[in-house]
This record gives sequence, structure tokens and C-alpha cells, in this order.
Amino acid sequence: RASVTKTLESSALPYLHYDYSLVMGQCCENVVGYTPIPIGIAGPLRIDGKAFPIPMATTEGALVASTSRGCKALNACGRVTTVVTADAMTRGPALEFSTLTMAAQAKMWIDSTEGRSKLKAAFDGTSRFARLIRLKTALAGRTLFVRFETQTGDAMGMNMISKGTEAALKLMGSPEHFPEMKVLSLSGNYCTDKKPSAMNWIEGRGKSVVAEAIVKGSVIEKILKTTVSNICKLNVTKNLVGSCMAGSIGGNNAHASNILTAIYLATGQDPAQNVESSNCMTLMEATNDGKDLLISCTMPSIEVGTIGGGTILGPQAAMLEMLGIRGPNVETPGANARQLARIVCAAVMAGELSLMSALAAGHLVQSHMTHNRSAPPTPLRIDSPTISQQPSRQSSIIRHGSTRISHSQLEPRKIENVNGNGRLNPF
Repeated sequence: RASVTKTLESSALPYLHYDYSLVMGQCCENVVGYTPIPIGIAGPLRIDGKAFPIPMATTEGALVASTSRGCKALNACGRVTTVVTADAMTRGPALEFSTLTMAAQAKMWIDSTEGRSKLKAAFDGTSRFARLIRLKTALAGRTLFVRFETQTGDAMGMNMISKGTEAALKLMGSPEHFPEMKVLSLSGNYCTDKKPSAMNWIEGRGKSVVAEAIVKGSVIEKILKTTVSNICKLNVTKNLVGSCMAGSIGGNNAHASNILTAIYLATGQDPAQNVESSNCMTLMEATNDGKDLLISCTMPSIEVGTIGGGTILGPQAAMLEMLGIRGPNVETPGANARQLARIVCAAVMAGELSLMSALAAGHLVQSHMTHNRSAPPTPLRIDSPTISQQPSRQSSIIRHGSTRISHSQLEPRKIENVNGNGRLNPF
């Protein structure tokens, strides 16, 4: 413990000039600082007739540049068209019964009009925005799995749906219905959250979005340095056949997770949900007598929100503000979150177009050698000018925003044990 404390006190981990009041009780515990991630802006990209800058937090060189190239190619052809085909967050509890017969009776009741109506009333009564859309059941021995599908407004909605599910299960377990029922877990992995799942790929989770564009052959050749026939052939070989040979679920794409995760980090989404949110099928085919390229990205499980979670933090909220979708949409609840999902899907398509073109043209290594080469590692110095927010007793000047601050004006990091419970406290 002492060695850890000493290391943190003199480390390059920044901790000053941050609003920790937004973090405590919502985003993190035992806070000792924060990790800055560079944010680049790709685009802008014209989506459904409106231009959006694409904020991307990443440490992978060439990613923002490549996505920008894809945006340039898509913009040269007019715009990207997107549609949201479904909007429902899910929670899948596991319920245990003393006999198989009872479990089957419970399944039949949930599937009945009466059961669905009563569960919906109990569920919807827990929130102004949560609305139960559908229930899906599956029996495994005496264990019944129930998948609740719910609209959650502009929130990603896990807390909202968990609260509603708990209320519905309380009604179901009442003496009037199935008092012998035991809730093994509010989440029984039938959701499915943060794990690869055929369920999410087939049924969807969060926002299901499809993006499409037609890219002229002249643009493919001039901007992307390849041909329509070459990129179409590669898409079949790599994204369809190659992913099939690997047994991939939802992985019929080149690098959807790259773009999606970068946007998630920049806008305060749950980065662990990139697992299912990155489900994507990229399709390419020649159109207009083989002259042009028709490209689409189908993403059935984009899980995003514009309120709650990390969206309350200053930098992340600023990126949502830049996109014009910060917070709830008062006139049309859920519209802001759906717009973010559209932006994600369209940006993924830009990234797919650029990377596939680079691979088809044989330019991948060249681009990464230009934008993604790491310098030889050197010993990290705490007084390095690159570590601008670490205080020392020197009288040198650092810049914080537009304000010049002397190092000697800053207090050194103090980390103390609180009440002997082993928690590190930097305040």
C-alpha cells in the first residue's frame, strides 16, 4: 500500500483541474486521477442531409485520418442515408421454479395476453420513459429466462430497465401468481450485455440502424485509390467468407469496433458495450452498370444514450453539445439517442470504406507507418513539459486553458488512507 501511494504521489497521472463532484457516486470509486485520451475530429460527414463532425477518442494513429478520408469520399457523392429499424434495450432475468410443470405454466402465463398486460402495467409504472415493448421467454429445465425489451427515451437505459424488470418480477412472484418463483438473477445473460451473442445479432439490442450510400467510381479511384470491382471482391473475401471461416458472430466487417469505440469514449458511452454494439455487416456491390459502389452497414445493437452515465462529464458532454444532441430531447423523447446511433453507424461506414480501400490498394502498412509509428520508449520524467498538470515545487509556468499557472502555486498530490479502510483519497 505504501509503495502504491508513493508511486501515485509522484506519477504522471493527472488529477488537477477536474470536476470530481460529477464522478463520485455515478462514474467511479476510489478516484486517484483521470486518464486523458486524445480526441480527434473526423469529417464532417453529411448524414441524412445534415453535416456532423465525428469526435473520436483514440490512441491509434491513422484511425481519425482514415475515417476522415472515408467521410470525404461519402460527402463527394452527396450524403449518407440512415434508418433506425428498432429501439429497445433489454434485460433477461433467470427465474427458478420447484417443478418443471410450474416453470412451464409461468412461461405460458407470460406469453398470454393477460400476463403480458399485467407485467407491462407494473413495468411502465416505474418510469416516465420506460415502456415495455415485448417479452421473449425460453425454458431450460426448471429455469425460465425472460427477455424484457423496453424503450428508454434518451438514456442508454440499463438502470431504467432493471428497475422496471424488478417491479414486474415482484408482481409475478406475488401470491396471486407464482409465489414459489425464485429470482436467481436480475440478469441471466439472456439480455445479452457486454458479451458476444447471437441473440443480439438476430433480435437486436438498443438501436438497430442501417446506413447506406452510393459512391461514384471516379471517387473510388481519385480519393480511395482503388476500383469498384477490387473493393467489392475484397469485401466478399474478407468480411463475408473470412469472417465465416473464423466463426464470427456479428463480425462481418473490417473494423467497426475501432470507430464505434472511439466515438463511445469521446461521448461518454459505456466502452464495454462495444462488444455487442460493434455487431456490423458491411455489404458492398457494384451498381449503375458496375460503375459505382453501393455500400451499407447494418448494425442491430448500438447501445447509446445522451443522458446519464459518462455523458454528464464535462469533456464528454461538450462532444454531445457539438453534435447538437446533449441531454434529453424534450419534444421527442429518444430522438437524441437515436441520432447518436445514426452518427455512429454512418461513421462506421466511412471507416469501413476507407480501410477496405486501403487493403484493396495495398496501402495499409504505408498509412500506418506514416500515422501510427511509435517513437522509441524513453524514461518518463515527471518534470517533462508534456506532463503539464503535474505540480512540482519549481517556479516554471504551465498553461491550463487560457490561464498561465505557476507550478509553485499548485499543491502537491496528497493521498491518504481514509478511516483505515484502504481507500486512496486524492482530495
